[in-house]
Amino acid sequence: MATSMTNFTEILLRRGVVSPDQVTEADQMSRETNSTVAECLTKLGYATGEEVTQALAEFHNMEYVDLSEITIPEQIIELIPESVARENVILPLGEEGDGLKVIVWDPFDIETIEKLRFILNRRVETALAPRESILESINRYYGLIEGESADSMLQEFTDTAIDFTETEGEDFGGTEGGGIDENSAPIVRLVQMMISEAVQLRASDIHIEPFDDRIRIRYRIDGVLIERDSPPRRLLSSIISRVKILSDIDIAERRKPQDGRIRVSVGEKELDLRVSVIPTNHGQSVVMRLLDKDNIKIGIRQLGFGDYDYQRFNGLIKRPNGIILVTGPTGSGKTTTLYAALNAINRPDRKIITAEDPVEYYLAGINQVEVKHDIGVDFAAIIRSMLRQAPNVILVGEMRDNETASMGIQASLTGHLVFSTLHTNDAPSAVTRMVDMGVPGYLVASSVIAVMAQRLVRVICNRCKQSYQPSEAVLEDAGISLEDAKNANFARGKGCGYCQRKGFRGRQGIFEMMIVSSKIRELIFNNQSSVDIRKVAVKEGMQTLYLDGLEKAKEGVTTLEEVTRVAKRSEEDAAAV
Repeated sequence: MATSMTNFTEILLRRGVVSPDQVTEADQMSRETNSTVAECLTKLGYATGEEVTQALAEFHNMEYVDLSEITIPEQIIELIPESVARENVILPLGEEGDGLKVIVWDPFDIETIEKLRFILNRRVETALAPRESILESINRYYGLIEGESADSMLQEFTDTAIDFTETEGEDFGGTEGGGIDENSAPIVRLVQMMISEAVQLRASDIHIEPFDDRIRIRYRIDGVLIERDSPPRRLLSSIISRVKILSDIDIAERRKPQDGRIRVSVGEKELDLRVSVIPTNHGQSVVMRLLDKDNIKIGIRQLGFGDYDYQRFNGLIKRPNGIILVTGPTGSGKTTTLYAALNAINRPDRKIITAEDPVEYYLAGINQVEVKHDIGVDFAAIIRSMLRQAPNVILVGEMRDNETASMGIQASLTGHLVFSTLHTNDAPSAVTRMVDMGVPGYLVASSVIAVMAQRLVRVICNRCKQSYQPSEAVLEDAGISLEDAKNANFARGKGCGYCQRKGFRGRQGIFEMMIVSSKIRELIFNNQSSVDIRKVAVKEGMQTLYLDGLEKAKEGVTTLEEVTRVAKRSEEDAAAV
C-alpha cells in the first residue's frame, strides 16, 4: 500500500499539481485520521478529486471516466439496483460481452468488486471516477428513472385530478387546514426529498414561503437564493405540519414565531437542520438552515487567506492572551473561521470553552455552553462561570452589549485568549463599536490584539473556468491599471452541469486583518474615529476587503463582479491600487 501511494503521488508531483511538502502533510494526516493519502490531498485542498483520480487511474492502468461528458443509457443503469449503487457508491458504465463495466472511486476496494460479482453473478470490470461525481450521477440517473425526484413529485401533485378539500384558516387570512394528512406517504416523501435535494445541491438554507396562489421553495446555494418548482397552495398546511412534527414544534400554534431542530441522515451525511417558523399574512413561512459538520472540518489554509495574512493569523491564534475579533454581516463565514482557529489550537494540553447562541456545530474535545435566556444563562453569566473552570481559550459567540464585552475584556486581561464576533462593516469600526457600547477606550486598547473583517465570494467553477480580459471601462471602474491587468489571470465560469450552469461552485473568504499596533493602540486610547484608525492601519500594511478581493480576481479565483457585490471600494483602496 505504501509503495503504491508513493508512486501515485509521484505522478501528481510530476504534473506539478502538488509539492513535496504538501504530500508529506497529507501523508501525516492520513496516519492521524486513518484515511488514504488521496482523500487527504483533496480534503486539504491541494488537489481536486479529478486530479487525484486521474493520477490513480494512470498508476493502476485503469480507465478514467468524466461523468459530466457521457450519458449512460437507462437499460444499463437498471442492471444495478439503486440500493446497491448508493450503498457502495458505484455506477454501471456498460456491458462488455458477458461482463459489466462498473465505475468505482477507490481502486483498492476489492471487497466491493467481489460483492458485486456475487450479487450480479457475472464478470465485473472497473473504471475510475471521483466519488463526488459518482454520487451526483447516482442522484441524477436513479432519480430520473424511478420518478422519485422532488420535481417529479411536485408535478404529480400539480397534475393530479383528486379534489383536495380546503379549509380557510382564520389566522392571517391563509389557507391553513388542507385536507391532506401531513403523515401521508406523498407528503413525507416530498419533505424528505426537498431536504435531500438541498443537500445534493450544497444548499445552506431551504426557504418555504406561502403566497396568495402558490408556495415558493428556494434554496440558498453559495450565498445566492435559487428558486425551485412551486408546490400547489393546497399542500401548505401539510408541508408545514410535517416540518413541525420532524422538528418537535407544536403544530397547533400558528400565531407565534417558533424554533426547532431536525436531525436527518442523507446518504452518509448526518445533518442538523435549524428550523425557524414565522407567521406571515399568507400563512406560516419556514426557513431550514442546514448545518453540515463537514463545513467546520476545514483547516485555516482552506479559508482563503493570502500567504501574508495566513502567517499573521497563525501567529495570532498561538498568542497566550488578548482578544481576537472577527467581524462581518450574518452569513459571512465568521463561525467557520473561528471554528477553524479552535480546531488548529485544540490540543490535549489546552482547555477551550465556548459560549454560543445557539451551539450550531459540536466540536470534539471542546466544552461548549449554550445560551438560555429564559433561565438567565446569558453570555455574561457563562463567561463569569467559565473563568472558574481555568480555561486557556474562550470563545464568546457575539459581543452584544457592554456587560458581555466587559467580561470578555476582563478574561483577556487575566491571561486568557478570547475569540469573539461583532457585526460591523470593516475591521477598524469594531473598536469604535466597543467604545460605543460603553467600554472605556483604554480597556479596548489594552486587550484587543487584532480585528479581522471578512466576506464570502463565490469561487469560479474549475471545470468550466475560462480566461477572459475585462473591458477598459470595467478595469477603470474596479481601479485596476492596464499595466496590472496585463499580468493578471482574469477568469469566469462558462456554466456546466457541475455548477448547475452558474459558473461558480463553492465560496472562499476575503479578509481585512488589522493588527493592533502601538500607533493604533494610541488612537483607540484617545477615542479617535474609525476613519483615522483605518488610515493608519492601511499605512501599516492592512489589506482592505476590496483589495484582497481584487487579488483573488486577478488570480482567477473569483470575478470582479463578485468582489464588487460583497465589498465596496474606499478612498484608501483607490490610493493603494
